[in-house]
Amino acid sequence: MFLNHFEYFAPKTPVEVLDLVGRLGDKAKILAGGTDLLIMMKEKMLKPEYLIDINGVAEFKGISYEPGKGAVIGAATKISEIEQSDLIREKYFALHQAAGELGSVQVRSMATIGGNSCHASPAAETPPPLVALGAKVVISSAAGERELPLEEFILGNRKTVLAEGEMLTKFVLPEPAPKSASCYAYSGLRDAMEIDAVNMAVNLVLEDDSRTVKDLRLVMGSVSPRPLVSVEVPGILVGREFNDELVQKAAEAASGEAQPISDIRASAEYRREVVAVLARRLLQQAFGAASGKGV
Repeated sequence: MFLNHFEYFAPKTPVEVLDLVGRLGDKAKILAGGTDLLIMMKEKMLKPEYLIDINGVAEFKGISYEPGKGAVIGAATKISEIEQSDLIREKYFALHQAAGELGSVQVRSMATIGGNSCHASPAAETPPPLVALGAKVVISSAAGERELPLEEFILGNRKTVLAEGEMLTKFVLPEPAPKSASCYAYSGLRDAMEIDAVNMAVNLVLEDDSRTVKDLRLVMGSVSPRPLVSVEVPGILVGREFNDELVQKAAEAASGEAQPISDIRASAEYRREVVAVLARRLLQQAFGAASGKGV
């Protein structure tokens, strides 16, 4: 398959990038990893007149951390860098896990965290843990910046809030709370190199007694057009001592909240069953890690 003819730009500074994004508008696409964009161009789903390659812009890459405030991840940071980061593994374990499950080694060395959210696939690996961890995105344009929670950035399948002249430039993750733990898991047709049938991330915070749930976020992927943030699960567990009975109720509630479809990867009925299994497993794992008692 051949790509359509396009003009290629390789700016070196954020100012140059934002100027191009503003001037070229919806005739241009941003090239970061290209693992989704180039496939869509080959399949003639997209025919941009211009490609703006941001891989030469250092300001859009890398992971920084300030104790007490949290981490900032550039949108053009490769998934492999996130997977291999000791900081991400220590502070944001669910994101480390999700990064390690995205595609193959070759794909992870090309794909970027910004692209994984901007592509807005319902089955994307990194948005659920990022949402569970309270990540915000920074959207930049020639006119300035705006910041909003990631769950408000992704509107649905292949849809985001990005307006013409705007681009996603970084993710901001808060400092993890004391006595907290996060984890991620997925289910699919095989163990690797697949599109998830269901994925899920949990971020759980305990009170000083190490038994009572202080805060909780459970986010489901591939069971809704966008990352689905559970409302009912925190309502069941927050403010109460963690126990198996509540976990079972929470798992059933998550299954009831899921809005899956049936497709080639799984039926809607099977996905709801998997949601309950993953919810039980991840809640117990997160509690074990946060309390220091293991699973």
